Amino acid sequence: MSNQTGQQTLFADIPDTNMSAEKAPKIKEPKIKESKAKGPKLKEPKGKEPDEPTEPDEPKEPSEPKQKGSKAKLAVVNAESMAKKQREISVSEFFTKNRHLLGFDSPRKALLTAVKEAIDNSLDACEEARILPDLKVKISRIGQSEKQFTVTVEDNGPGIVKAQVPNVFGRLLYGSKFHRLRQSRGQQGIGISAAGMYGLLTTGNPVRVRTKPGKKSVPLYFEITIDTAKNRPDFTDKVIEWEKDHGTEVSIDLEGEYRRGQKSVEEFIKLMAVANPHVYLHYTDPDNQVTEYQRATKELPQEVEEIKPHPHGVELGILLKMIGECDNRTTSAFLQEDFSRVGPTVAKEICEKAGIKPETNPRRLESADVAKIKAAIDQTKIMSPPMSCIAPIGEDLIIAGLKKEVEADFYVATSRKPVVYRGHPFAIEVGIAYGKPGDTLHMTETGKIVEVAKKKTESDEVLMGAADEPVRLIRFANRVPLVFQQSACAISKAVINCNWKNYGLQQPRGALPIGPMVIFVHIASVWVPFTSESKEAIASYDEILEELRLALMEAGRKLGIHVRKGRKLAGEFKKRNYIETYIPHLVIALKDILKLDEKEAQKARDNLTNVLEKSRKL
Repeated sequence: MSNQTGQQTLFADIPDTNMSAEKAPKIKEPKIKESKAKGPKLKEPKGKEPDEPTEPDEPKEPSEPKQKGSKAKLAVVNAESMAKKQREISVSEFFTKNRHLLGFDSPRKALLTAVKEAIDNSLDACEEARILPDLKVKISRIGQSEKQFTVTVEDNGPGIVKAQVPNVFGRLLYGSKFHRLRQSRGQQGIGISAAGMYGLLTTGNPVRVRTKPGKKSVPLYFEITIDTAKNRPDFTDKVIEWEKDHGTEVSIDLEGEYRRGQKSVEEFIKLMAVANPHVYLHYTDPDNQVTEYQRATKELPQEVEEIKPHPHGVELGILLKMIGECDNRTTSAFLQEDFSRVGPTVAKEICEKAGIKPETNPRRLESADVAKIKAAIDQTKIMSPPMSCIAPIGEDLIIAGLKKEVEADFYVATSRKPVVYRGHPFAIEVGIAYGKPGDTLHMTETGKIVEVAKKKTESDEVLMGAADEPVRLIRFANRVPLVFQQSACAISKAVINCNWKNYGLQQPRGALPIGPMVIFVHIASVWVPFTSESKEAIASYDEILEELRLALMEAGRKLGIHVRKGRKLAGEFKKRNYIETYIPHLVIALKDILKLDEKEAQKARDNLTNVLEKSRKL
């Protein structure tokens, strides 16, 4: 075998195949050693073609050139593979992997969240159809399992038409409330479909729905699952018999944890009854114990109207989108028809400040022109949006709801006038229930101080704590209780920052005040600024914090009058007890001095007691 042939075999991986024998020593040492294989030394005759080569011993693969080649190859493959793997992610897939964002981060919380979302949908439907809500909520175990439950919520609402049922319960971000500026419990179109998705993930069972849109309608039964890759429902439906005039029932099998006490389903339903005194609610727990919450009023909440966006609540990107979608031929008409509280005078003022003619076609405006309009809107004084889009509970109904579910000695409520944050109307309401019956005193019309009798309570869920415990704060947004993330909520921060010492309560620094009291705080708005999709805490906007402060101070002043009066009564009661201790001894002395019989002595005792009460009347 020739020497040239041996070199071609040994250095086959080297790009330059015409390398001469003289250049071979320049190759790295391991490759030179490969030529020293066992056997005779081969020489290549000059000027002759090499004979058919005989295979020498298998040389070791040269390592360095292969590594360089493999790196180059990986770089190309990696870029191509990355491009092939990129695809659109559906919202269902996102929330499947991030279900904690929707409130399904623990079994106990998941059970409560599913109940909450179903109740919210039922109440919104009933109130929009102007029907007094009658709700039935049932939680039952699946077989003998302590980890899997069936949540069933039935209402007497208007029902759902056949074409919409699969989308409502089997498609995330689908609903009628997201684009409307009017108060409602639901906002995003996620809740009930997310509960069904969680149930499908944890049990594999579909959502089961029965619905009847009217007396003459045919009742239908659906079984619905979610195709998470496409965010589309898969379902089957059939006609059934259901003796109900109208309404909807939804059943979801899910993995959960059932407990009583704070942050439980029982507590949530009780709080729901406080903020919604017009609702009748029938609740059956997993142990088949039934609790009924009767309605305190037959008056439905005020009907709310949908409004157009306010100019001060619109950002530049939204304004560009609105202009791109508008059908108006003039900028002035666009401002008047697409916004609330903008008339001809205000529209003309905005155009003048922006340096744009009112008759200009809005579709022909450049981005710079739209930015000028946005700056002009910010500089223009525009009336606040109409308040017909929100429906606060009202002071009387707040007190009625508290009296129905919280036993206390004193009740007070205050409801602030609606104001605006970022162009969205909102109203703050505060209610206070103070003092446990039996622990407080009351003065009769005759001046007698008596102890208030303690009432018997049928409910196991007691909202008010003891006198040496922190007060109980119950938070609501659009009549829905906020059970979790209390420390992250603007309501909690406002309550803690309020100086309750001015109203006769003890308060450690940076904490809730101490005392037997329940503080009820409610925000009603067309768009509640929640801190997350799970709707558990309210963002700390300056306008909201200021209204919370003013409402708490107003209710606190009324509370302070009652607390100071109570302390005066307690002091007077103590003094009277001291004096009454000596009245019998005084009567005995009078009896001996004046020679009184028993009847006259008793009359003298009564007269002295009456004189004491009248002379020391507060």
